[in-house]
Amino acid sequence: MKIALDAMGGDYAPNAIIDGALLASKVVADTTQIVLVGQEDVIKAYLGENIPQNISIVNATQVIGMAEHPAKALPQKPDSSISVGYKLLTKGEIDGFCSAGNTGAMMVGALFSVQAIKGIARPAIMSYVPKLDGKTGVILDVGANADCKPEQLEQFAQLGSIFCESYFGIEKPKVGLLNLGEEAEKGNMVAQATHKLLSQNQKLNFIGNIEGRNLFDEKADVIVCDGFVGNIVIKMAQSYYKILKKKGYEDAFFDNFNYQSIGGSPILGVNGNVVIAHGISDAVTIKNALLMTERVCNANIPQKIKEALG
Repeated sequence: MKIALDAMGGDYAPNAIIDGALLASKVVADTTQIVLVGQEDVIKAYLGENIPQNISIVNATQVIGMAEHPAKALPQKPDSSISVGYKLLTKGEIDGFCSAGNTGAMMVGALFSVQAIKGIARPAIMSYVPKLDGKTGVILDVGANADCKPEQLEQFAQLGSIFCESYFGIEKPKVGLLNLGEEAEKGNMVAQATHKLLSQNQKLNFIGNIEGRNLFDEKADVIVCDGFVGNIVIKMAQSYYKILKKKGYEDAFFDNFNYQSIGGSPILGVNGNVVIAHGISDAVTIKNALLMTERVCNANIPQKIKEALG
């Protein structure tokens, strides 16, 4: 297996990214190769002569900044680390691509390179949700799609269910629609229409609306919402970890709210294994993002989605 890592993407690139790759190189499977994509001279200068055998380098002369407009930056910088990473993925020269760089560029790059799986209206970014019973659920979308139609939210439910089945081994994952009340008639027009679609979808184990208080209990394995709401939810959860740390409170459950331990968020619904890490990722975060990418590749999520939609 080959996993490409955008060495130039992230607020602390390239040093933190390369350090993360070095950490990951010690714990990935013996058959996994990490491919650093970026300015070769910069990467080699940082690594020195002690390059692990399971790390290789692919040169990319350009860098897309964190604040650049993704739709403009990608065509203007065809030799950027993100563009080159996607070229490798499209050609099948790598099995997965991971980056802590410009999230918009990663989404646009995915749509124009490996492209969306046939039948998927909008790919979604997914995040983990820790559960009080020790299990893990998912929430999507968490930032790619701020405004959604009911049909797109229904697809998010399908994508999340396939992921939970393939990745976590959950049989018939429970799907909940995040809303401001449990009753079917609650919420705005989009929520009400989505509830109707989910209720009629026989392929889903839809349990109805769930409220914010149910995020971390066992009520739902797959939590569906638009990217505007989802992004606020996960960043608020991340803040809990920081607040509790400042107050000197230690708890294993809240440690799961630390983005560093999760690593990244997969893009679901594209023809390839893509994981987006937080822009402020440090070396530990990048290591965990690479490990997540390795597990996503092993789970063969895109193929499972194609089979489910076929």
